[in-house]
Amino acid sequence: MPLEELRRLIDRHARPDATTAIDDVLLSKVERSGPPSASMSGTMLALIAQGEKRLALGDRVYDYRAGQYLVASVDLPVTGHFVGATRERPALGFGLILRPAAVAELLLRAGPGAVPRGAAAAPSALAVNEAPAELLDAVVRLLRLLDHPRDRDVLAPLVLREILWRLLSGEQGALVRQLGLADSSLSHVARAVGWIRDHYRESFRVEDVARLSGMSVSAFHRNFQAVTAMSPIQFQKQIRLQEARLLLAAHPGDVTGVGHRVGYDSPSQFSREYRRQFGVPPSRDAVS
Repeated sequence: MPLEELRRLIDRHARPDATTAIDDVLLSKVERSGPPSASMSGTMLALIAQGEKRLALGDRVYDYRAGQYLVASVDLPVTGHFVGATRERPALGFGLILRPAAVAELLLRAGPGAVPRGAAAAPSALAVNEAPAELLDAVVRLLRLLDHPRDRDVLAPLVLREILWRLLSGEQGALVRQLGLADSSLSHVARAVGWIRDHYRESFRVEDVARLSGMSVSAFHRNFQAVTAMSPIQFQKQIRLQEARLLLAAHPGDVTGVGHRVGYDSPSQFSREYRRQFGVPPSRDAVS
């Protein structure tokens, strides 16, 4: 069974830093379930070989388990954790970073109508599906190459292209396709997401970010909410609070200073929104 072999390969090759000898391929082995933690999703294919994972994006929750995969088409702030992982039965996962340039190149090679066309409106940035046998088989063949360094450099790019093709021609093909199109609604939202992420400390007018993304204000609001499950202001808040939590670990005892560094002029507003997001006040996370 492909899933059984996939588990064995991940169990053998997973490293603490999740990296592998194949560029853009990540393997995870989690032996203990922790509380949900905040991170950026990246643009990823994430396939579960064993266990279950839960991700939250805004008010949406995504559960996926062994034999299912998740596609993240925009780099967004998510909260997630593996469920029920133990040393005896660790959670095992395969990840592949999705590069827009690689998607665009494959689209150019495909004939017209060979992959599903995207909808006019931007889809949600995250989607979960059952992994078809062809996708599982390709992932297994890719990971087998970790045991054969001589073959890896030649064959891995070919299998990676096959995996990407399986995604493009699968149930989430329209979503992945938009990742590679410079004029897609998803790419316009991704442009706005990148700007907000880079300028999260600054106040902004939604009208200005809509213009930057190449959309009307009404289309921008509609598509941004569809992709991220948040308004632009809510998205900025998520980025600010995630960055604040990282800064508090490096600068314990300076709650007010950290709040100001991530864009909060009011210490009380910072404390209130931090507690609402993480369940504890920033002073609790600032303990050295």
